[in-house]
Amino acid sequence: MWIKRHKKLRKAGVLGLNERNVSYISRYNKRENFPLVDNKLKTKKAATAVKLPVPELLGVIASPAQLKTLPALLKDHQSFVIKPARGSGGKGILVVSHREGEQFFKPSGALLTNNAIRHYVSNILSGVYSLGGKPDVAFIETLVHGDQVLDKYSHEGLPDIRIIVFQGFPVMAMLRCPTSDSDGKANLHQGAVGVGLDITCGTALKAVQNDKIISHHPDTGVKFSDLAIPNWRKLLQLAGHCHDFTELGYLGCDIVLDKTRGPLILEVNARPGLFIQIASGIGLRSRLQNIENLVQKDWHVDSRIDYALTHFSSNTKTN
Repeated sequence: MWIKRHKKLRKAGVLGLNERNVSYISRYNKRENFPLVDNKLKTKKAATAVKLPVPELLGVIASPAQLKTLPALLKDHQSFVIKPARGSGGKGILVVSHREGEQFFKPSGALLTNNAIRHYVSNILSGVYSLGGKPDVAFIETLVHGDQVLDKYSHEGLPDIRIIVFQGFPVMAMLRCPTSDSDGKANLHQGAVGVGLDITCGTALKAVQNDKIISHHPDTGVKFSDLAIPNWRKLLQLAGHCHDFTELGYLGCDIVLDKTRGPLILEVNARPGLFIQIASGIGLRSRLQNIENLVQKDWHVDSRIDYALTHFSSNTKTN
């Protein structure tokens, strides 16, 4: 039974975890390039250095001694996000949507005091949310106010777009939509919806929540078949540039749409998951092999995008 299923998936071009790790991550991602993307603060600074758009950095808390500067950092800001530099899987991210005097509020309406935020940052510094539990750094950035085009596909959170990039070529994409089950986070393992996107135009292919195909957002009731990401080529360009400044051959670029600034790079992942194949209903292997078979790959980012638009179209649509 298992052998038959394995053969069926392989025939469909589905990339497995071991093959991803050995044939693509280990082969195309040099270990010396991992620290740049495993640390979100370093990624942000590197992207800013090459003039790529990211959420604005408001401040950094690098040691317990600096906790006393936290009130001054937050003083003039009505909303913000606090993140661990080395967090993973969305862990340790604190979103403050608004404040009333010295009281802060999460998007859910839950109250946070100054002391509660200080304690949260202290936990970040001690490594509660970091890879391997090692001491970490907390950074504060502006809260992205989502583009109204995507607001209806989200519940109490911000949807993001994951684009898989191989050797600089965008090969597959999906939108991750927060739900009540995921507590307003774009975390697929916690119940967010993954919507496969046609890499050529940014329209929906199909939507999946908890391994089940769905047609409407479970909280807002909006049909996913009407979904179309604006400024799609701009997003592909940003993803392509992530390959250029990180020098990673296989990566996932996460992008959010701000209502005033447009597309912003949220983070870059050197070990992107494989759920994107389920959300898209398409296997990654054939697209990766297509790029591997190219004799010349050192193209300008726009040429790489043009190639993807020509060779990776999809005919599957959302129900």
